[in-house]
Amino acid sequence: MRWDDRLVQLFEDLEQQAEGMHLADRDGELADRSRSEYSTVSFEARVHASVGSQLRLSVSGVGTLEGALTRAGKGWLLLETPTLGQEWVVCLDAVTQVSGLSERAVNERARPVAGRLPLRSALRGLADAQAVVTVHHSDGTQSAGRLGRVGADFVELVDRAGDVLPLSMVSAVRRTGG
Repeated sequence: MRWDDRLVQLFEDLEQQAEGMHLADRDGELADRSRSEYSTVSFEARVHASVGSQLRLSVSGVGTLEGALTRAGKGWLLLETPTLGQEWVVCLDAVTQVSGLSERAVNERARPVAGRLPLRSALRGLADAQAVVTVHHSDGTQSAGRLGRVGADFVELVDRAGDVLPLSMVSAVRRTGG
């Protein structure tokens, strides 16, 4: 083999090594970027992507709930349990663990308008329907009755005149009738 052929072969070998190192660096950079972008995905975005799924939730002040996720909003979800078709409005802040979530996520801009409505809107719907509910508090206590007016950070119980419930203490609301 001539010396210039050996030199060309050496340069080709060095180029292949450099290309391999570049590809390894790029793969590492892509993995880092993927992890970095995933760090912006919220729990709420994963919940919205799971509408229609069967979930198992642990909820502060309630315990374990299992059922179909039928709707989600800003800070809450609606779970329909198989027990007599009960509906639960669950505050996302009260969820301590969940299984059955989609691996996908839906950011807020991609959600339908109804999916951007806050907990107050869901509670107003129950109040307008004059539904009988049981409100489960984060400390494990409960209040039963019909919801009345819904303020910025509280809800009133009509059947218990004068009872005002701060929304920060509400873990879930179970529709029991109406």
